[in-house]
Amino acid sequence: MNMTTARKTPFSWTFSTLGCPEATLTEAIELARAHGLNQLELRTLEDRVDLPALFAERHGDPGSLKDFLKREGMQVVSLDASLKLVGNSNADRGELLEFLPWAEALGTPWLRIFDGGTFAPELAKEDLEAALDTLSWWRGERERHGWKADVMIETHDCLTASAALAQLQEALDEPAAVLWDSHHTWKKGGEDPAATWKALRGPVPHIHVKDSISKPSDRHPFTYVQLGEGEFPLQETIDLLEASGFAGVVSIEWERKWHPYLQPLDTALKRARELGWW
Repeated sequence: MNMTTARKTPFSWTFSTLGCPEATLTEAIELARAHGLNQLELRTLEDRVDLPALFAERHGDPGSLKDFLKREGMQVVSLDASLKLVGNSNADRGELLEFLPWAEALGTPWLRIFDGGTFAPELAKEDLEAALDTLSWWRGERERHGWKADVMIETHDCLTASAALAQLQEALDEPAAVLWDSHHTWKKGGEDPAATWKALRGPVPHIHVKDSISKPSDRHPFTYVQLGEGEFPLQETIDLLEASGFAGVVSIEWERKWHPYLQPLDTALKRARELGWW
């Protein structure tokens, strides 16, 4: 296959604004549009993660933001919150709920939350109990208010191993939605992405991709690098998703907010297009 030729995939592409943390919403939209994208995953804007407060300051109310995005022809496919499934307080839960009026108005289907807890091949009993408590609280709130938006849990800490994630899903009456960070389960969990994809249970509407090499950096025992230039089986993972008919969202999570040594996000988006991803 000619890797410089774009192909039609069953899934859609976006990027996390974690890669352009200082950008305004308008600038993030312009970046997406410049690369032929019409949807965004919002994590940071104007170097802030308190998005509900920022939205209120810049747009006043959810309806005004909805109208703005409609005029711009841009969809928000995920609002990324900081709540941890394991290890949260009432204040943390309250901060998550501040996202809901905005998500509902924008028609954003997913609020990203973290798993939290401690990484291990199997889920610790106390982490499982804490996760179930948080999900019970969330599902009660969602049902009571009739919200359409739901949470999806990123494989980041205690749910990075597919066996641990399976433990949580088996303990639930209804499986939880998962944001599969394919790099985390590979690097931290030590799993082949093909094996993880086969083992994942429950809905997976959203996937993060990135690349790295085994050279320690300030924050990790690895260093993030340009897409396709590292050790992660990136193209194989994209091909796997395409072959399996995955119909959700694949997002380039370019973590420049936390790793400023990375080049500007624009370079990663150019690289993705050179690889023919869209």
